[in-house]
Amino acid sequence: MSCIKWPIKDCYVVENLQVIDFLLIFVGNMTIRKATQNDLDVVLSLIQCGREKMIASGNTGQWTEGYPPQTQLESDIEKGNCYLISTDDNRAIATFAFIKGVDPTYLKIEGEGWLNEEPYGTIHRVASAPGTRGIMAMVVDYCFKEVDNIRIDTHKDNIPMQRALERLAFRYCGVIHLANGDPRVAFQKKR
Repeated sequence: MSCIKWPIKDCYVVENLQVIDFLLIFVGNMTIRKATQNDLDVVLSLIQCGREKMIASGNTGQWTEGYPPQTQLESDIEKGNCYLISTDDNRAIATFAFIKGVDPTYLKIEGEGWLNEEPYGTIHRVASAPGTRGIMAMVVDYCFKEVDNIRIDTHKDNIPMQRALERLAFRYCGVIHLANGDPRVAFQKKR
């Protein structure tokens, strides 16, 4: 699966779209909807874009060896946890998973600890098309319509994600370990 590639001239231009330093920054007129099985190829392509962005930013250890596997993405879609962000002309530019309820890998955390033990949702598997920026703000705003607490984790080398979380006022809470034992830095924000 290859990454979606759209030349800037081919992107739908709307009033709220800004082009800064040859990067597209979407600030409005986007739609977020649950993905369906018919969207699987688009989700896979966006995930590949995410892998390529991670590698380009120096994060070579996060989405390796086929992670996330297609079966995980199919499960996310089947359970209604996979979302697509699309432009007004229905061009998918990002995907993410949002799961309400307890995440088993978050039961044990090393460090400061979670902000609270109230119900929460978890954001996973955020990926976007080349040149897009500002996606995390949209994802977080959308998820806060569903829950009052959001938790998220990322690889220690995923500096772009950590910066986005910092800009969005997430608080570092410590280190969690995935099911395979790999450590991830964990964050939480309460509305």
